[in-house]
Amino acid sequence: MPPPPTMMLVNCAHCRTPLQLPAGARSIRCAICQGVTQIADPRSVPPPPPRADHAPPPQPQLPALSPYNHAPPGPPPSAHGRKKALICGISYRYSRHELKGCINDAKCMKYLLMNKFQFPESSILMLTEEETDPYRIPNKQNLRMALYWLVQGCQPGDSLLFHYSGHGSRQRNYNGDEVDGYDETLCPLDFETQGMIVDDEINATIVRPLPHGVKLHAIIDACHSGTILDLPFLCRMSRSGQYIWEDHRPQSGVWKGTNGGEVISFSGCDDDQTSADTSALSQITSTGAMTFCFIQAIERGHAATYGSILNAMRSAIRSAGNGVGGGGGGGAVTSLISMLLTGGSVSGGLRQEPQLTACQPFDVYTKPFSL
Repeated sequence: MPPPPTMMLVNCAHCRTPLQLPAGARSIRCAICQGVTQIADPRSVPPPPPRADHAPPPQPQLPALSPYNHAPPGPPPSAHGRKKALICGISYRYSRHELKGCINDAKCMKYLLMNKFQFPESSILMLTEEETDPYRIPNKQNLRMALYWLVQGCQPGDSLLFHYSGHGSRQRNYNGDEVDGYDETLCPLDFETQGMIVDDEINATIVRPLPHGVKLHAIIDACHSGTILDLPFLCRMSRSGQYIWEDHRPQSGVWKGTNGGEVISFSGCDDDQTSADTSALSQITSTGAMTFCFIQAIERGHAATYGSILNAMRSAIRSAGNGVGGGGGGGAVTSLISMLLTGGSVSGGLRQEPQLTACQPFDVYTKPFSL
């Protein structure tokens, strides 16, 4: 059994948003409704006084309905399960970090999920700068709450998906739970003032609580994203398609797996690589190289197994990096685009290689891919 988490979840007493309670805390303020929830010692709580009437207590009026305090609308999960997705695309527009393709990535992924995998639109939460709802702007607080929303109320048979297209980074790790000595991070819209979201938090939020019978896929198109979910095993694959599973379980013994569920993550590159934001692949508009190749692999019928998807993605990016058009246009790629895809070197070979990580090793060439 995995060890108990160091922080517990409590629901906000006012809007029911799940909140992470630090050990020993006696109260916590909700970032959504600003209400304060008092945490009483159960041994000191007196019995409730009898009420003269049985009317429910008045509920505070919220300025706007948060999408994070309830599961998607609709009937309860069927025997085949419910599908639920969080899609986050961040362009960082008007900043020196601007990316051109990330909102395109988010829209393409939503279209794919709805039309190819029958995800209901009401069960897909989109976080982009184009959203008018303030709860759907991809800042740090909203992204944190959306990650909680994704796994909230999940039941056996459910299929969950987290897609992120935006900046990623890494920072020094000091607790000894990273093989390479670095924590991988996602950069929300306000990361320069509010900070990044670290892989340890992502793992604690959407991986460790996942119960038996629930499946989660993550599609992470960001720099330094190889082990962004902190999953215990990484599929190290050669260019010929041979692979071994590397054990990334921390020496400290900290549990990084699930509570019985299944998690598989595709990421844009290895932890020490960068991911391209380019028009080289689609020949039409800017996209994240990894998102484009993932969708293309599915559309072209290369999605029978996890191994076939990974090989198709790597081959498409390698072809673009070598100057052969990987998209529908098929034309030669300019030297500048080649530099983007090869990490700054026209002749230095491809440096962006999509990665596959999982909570348990499996045969990537026999396990069928399904969302």
